[in-house]
Amino acid sequence: MSLPAKIMIGIIKAYQKMLSPWLGANCRFTPTCSQYGLEAVQKHGALKGGWMALKRIGRCHPWGGHGYDPVK
Repeated sequence: MSLPAKIMIGIIKAYQKMLSPWLGANCRFTPTCSQYGLEAVQKHGALKGGWMALKRIGRCHPWGGHGYDPVK
């Protein structure tokens, strides 16, 4: 795994441990957007996985859909 991917994974895990508990469960998708980002970076690397995570976060709003949306 590349250094940028490791850094992104560290940032996502820090978010999950420190900020997510304070913000509560707001994600409309399963897995959550942060978990999706973690899986996408692990599977596809920093560049493609990061882009996939950003697109997913962009869809996470009241008019953007909901439900099961796994990393492909």
